[in-house]
Amino acid sequence: MHGLLALMELQASRSAARVDVQGRPVLLPDQDRSRWDRLLIRRGLQALGHAESIGGALGPYALQAAIAACHARATRADDTDWSRIAALYDALAQAAPSPVVELNRAVAVGMALGPAAALEIADAIRDEPSLRGYQWLPSVRGDLLAKLDRHDEARDEFARAAALARNTREREHLQERVRACEQASASGGASARGAPKERSDP
Repeated sequence: MHGLLALMELQASRSAARVDVQGRPVLLPDQDRSRWDRLLIRRGLQALGHAESIGGALGPYALQAAIAACHARATRADDTDWSRIAALYDALAQAAPSPVVELNRAVAVGMALGPAAALEIADAIRDEPSLRGYQWLPSVRGDLLAKLDRHDEARDEFARAAALARNTREREHLQERVRACEQASASGGASARGAPKERSDP
């Protein structure tokens, strides 16, 4: 109960920053954190602390709330404690395993340990039937492949993700990554590397 409350409060705290003035979605790393609701964050952190104090720290809701808390505590995206988030996703994968949890775990592991370790996780769910048509799988794989300078493979993944994207902003961003990969492949450089984009919050 307290874990669910914490998760709801922490996710609601970012509502105002999730869309721009034109109503387009803004991904977590790009959000204006000054627009986050500090009262909801404080309430969410208090609820999370209570859940942990009564032995509920390893419940699925409390673990997701703890991941959200890592983002809430970071003043800047660069301050995010990715090592802790990766460890929390490891625990969540045990408590409530799912392909989407594994994909999010890959993102966290990539930020904490590097793209090679993360790609192993993403590749393990590459043929998961429930992720067919899910743009974030090729998007995440594309980002990891680009960081490994495998630009042709990354281009194909970003193109696949763009074809699956449901809104214009995401599609445009992915098409930009396609072009960056093409340029990097032609030049032999690493210009296709971009800022990591999380699938969701968490």
